[in-house]
Amino acid sequence: MSKQVLKAYKVRLYPNDEQQVFFAKSFGCTRFIWNKMLSDKIDYYEATKTTLNNTPAQYKKQFEWLKEVDSLALANVQQNLRSAYNKFFKQGSGFPRFKKKGIKDSYTTNNQKGTVSVTNNTIKLPKIGHIKAKFPNKINGLIKSATVSKTPSGKYFISLLVETVVDELLKTHSNIGIDLGLTDFIVLSDGTKVANPKFLSKLEKKLARQQNILAKRREVAKKEARNLSDSRNYQKQKIKVAKIYEKITNARKDFLHKLSFTIIKNHDVIAIEDLNVKGMVKSRSLAKAISDSSWSSFISMLTYKAEWYRKMLVRIDRWYPSSKTCSNCNHLLSKAELPLSLRQWQCPSCKQDNDRDINASINILNAGLIMATIKTVGATGLA
Repeated sequence: MSKQVLKAYKVRLYPNDEQQVFFAKSFGCTRFIWNKMLSDKIDYYEATKTTLNNTPAQYKKQFEWLKEVDSLALANVQQNLRSAYNKFFKQGSGFPRFKKKGIKDSYTTNNQKGTVSVTNNTIKLPKIGHIKAKFPNKINGLIKSATVSKTPSGKYFISLLVETVVDELLKTHSNIGIDLGLTDFIVLSDGTKVANPKFLSKLEKKLARQQNILAKRREVAKKEARNLSDSRNYQKQKIKVAKIYEKITNARKDFLHKLSFTIIKNHDVIAIEDLNVKGMVKSRSLAKAISDSSWSSFISMLTYKAEWYRKMLVRIDRWYPSSKTCSNCNHLLSKAELPLSLRQWQCPSCKQDNDRDINASINILNAGLIMATIKTVGATGLA
């Protein structure tokens, strides 16, 4: 059985000099419109206590150079800013921030009757035409939108959002519980432990060394009263640092994608803790380790892949005492009886020897199966 889904394909672009200039203009115009619209909204609200419904079109008369770029790119800025406002007022997210040059440079356009299309080695975009591209995978389906971005190291990419069809994975009649950790990235209820790759930690010394060189070159430029943008040595070193960050990010994403797909492919019900990752990274002692593990990205991948391939992902309440409950007899230990340093413990009730993390993953699975049963019964209308 197949299912229609929205899938993103990331493709490397190789624009010529003229196309790079167009991209730079597009990044600059979308950043300008975001900042201008946001600034005007803030000023208007302070004066009237109401929200300003401004659009990119009203700024084109005053700033005619905005007409040089794709109008849909500017329209998407308006939509994204409106979405950011809604998240702030309705969901409690952070207030929209002003954008800075060189940080997440990108713009998004939409496919309207073939304005965005692909050939064997190019991608066609509005107002710019065909750009050389390298496709890692064959793209099948209807292209809905395209987001062009430039990395800090100077590489260009395009993310194509495609409406495509994925085939449902076969049922395995196997279920799994997942306990997230730092020593081991995950521990599964079948006893499997997946080591934490710690991509940042492995390159931390190299990164620190290159960042120190970057800081020294920044100081030299300041002493000589030169702008950092005019300092070739600083810019070269900045790219070296950016490439290390990219290497860490790419390796982490590859690991998470492969691991999440393997779990989805081999299990029908996947139970996992619903952790408050944002709250946990506020801890100074754990912030770097948790960020390096990228639990949020992993859970996000499991979520959409489970939906794509018709598997069930169940999230267990973060306050469920999975570690302190014996998976054999449900005896509950107190916090004092099971400190974090204790990794192995014997149940005082049934005398079972428990590995802290495996025991937790088994409890997570058991709780997940109960929730999965409730969901299934509710979906069939038998409740």
